[in-house]
Amino acid sequence: MLDISSMSQDLSQSSVEQAATHWRIIGPGLVAAATGVGAADLIATLIAGSKFGYLLLWCVVVGCIMKLVLVEGVGRYSLVSGQTIFDGWASLGRWTSWYFAPFIVIWGFMCASAVMAGSGLALHALLPQLSTATWGVISGLVGLAFVFSGRYGFFEKFCAAMVAVMFVTMIYAAALTVPNLPELTNGLVPRIPDDGLINVLSLAGGLGGTVILVAYGNWIREKGWHTPAHMRLMRLDNTVAYVMTGIFVVSTLIVGAELLYSAGLAIDDGDRGMVDLAAVLSERYGTFAGTIFLIGFWATAMSTLVGAWNGVSLMFADFVGQLRGLTSEDPERGSSGTTYKMYVLWMTFPPMLPLFVGKPVWLILAFSVLSAFFMPFLSITLMLLLNSERVPREWRNGFIRNLLMGVAVLAFVALAVDQLTNTIGGG
Repeated sequence: MLDISSMSQDLSQSSVEQAATHWRIIGPGLVAAATGVGAADLIATLIAGSKFGYLLLWCVVVGCIMKLVLVEGVGRYSLVSGQTIFDGWASLGRWTSWYFAPFIVIWGFMCASAVMAGSGLALHALLPQLSTATWGVISGLVGLAFVFSGRYGFFEKFCAAMVAVMFVTMIYAAALTVPNLPELTNGLVPRIPDDGLINVLSLAGGLGGTVILVAYGNWIREKGWHTPAHMRLMRLDNTVAYVMTGIFVVSTLIVGAELLYSAGLAIDDGDRGMVDLAAVLSERYGTFAGTIFLIGFWATAMSTLVGAWNGVSLMFADFVGQLRGLTSEDPERGSSGTTYKMYVLWMTFPPMLPLFVGKPVWLILAFSVLSAFFMPFLSITLMLLLNSERVPREWRNGFIRNLLMGVAVLAFVALAVDQLTNTIGGG
């Protein structure tokens, strides 16, 4: 006679074990999302909420979908071609290398300095005994310690822990403000407010929209995913990561809408704005709420720092290895090579100088211009690669993916033109 209760228990246990296995596998997507969504993205979302309430909620959804499509494209190309995106770019012509070479050097320097400053600001707000610059230096050294060995599993666990802290603290802050659910739902209807087009583009295009998206292809290789057999895992990993990103950024918009928009308050548009918001939370809901938010701010900055240290260094090693003609399997193109370790040191020590003496104007201008045009570059080159014979027919872009990537190209080009105009005008 069949033991139904025993079978049910076995099935339940099997389902739990299978779910646990999937959660253990998920990782590179969380790392990419956590690294890409930094303090600047949170500030942009908070300001959008403070200006327009829930009106731009739909932009958050669109932004997450665009990044999901782009990161999936990077991962898909890596799995089906057996190469990294740098091999793909090289096949498109030398112009890709001419663009990326100055980008990776200047962007790495400026990114490292900015994220050290952000982490230092959060820690100074929590523990004012040391200056922002000193905490920034300490943060950089911590980042160096976590990634120098190149042990991906260790690094991934740290980023996952930071994601958990970010996620919990921001949802806690959103829950404190008691979101207006009818208004939240109305925000999913696409509308562009008066004089709000650039806010729309910035919010949709800025959520995790950085060079770090490219590192996803390197991280899945470090994870051991090399073939189309890993496609389902890659897509699951990517989807879970950007669903979590969406919830996290929606929570940020809720805080901006309920705490700032409803009260007519404004915050600084730099990293200082996160500290300003913590002060508002402390005043409204008590010191504990402000402290928890600052911890979340620190986790956001620190995940970006550690992720950038590892991801950008991996990309540099891969890029240089491709220029040298090394095969994609050569250890020198990964985290165990000398090139990777040299770039980690470049990301750590030279960028500490601007923390104390200020940032050179020419570097800021170069960084702004290069950053503005990277996302159109990535979107266009992915479309060229994933619609060509470099990819087996079954894995090429379909109509929907081409449509979404085309929309991304238009959005990012509009943002690039706006940022370039502002940079030149500001200069």
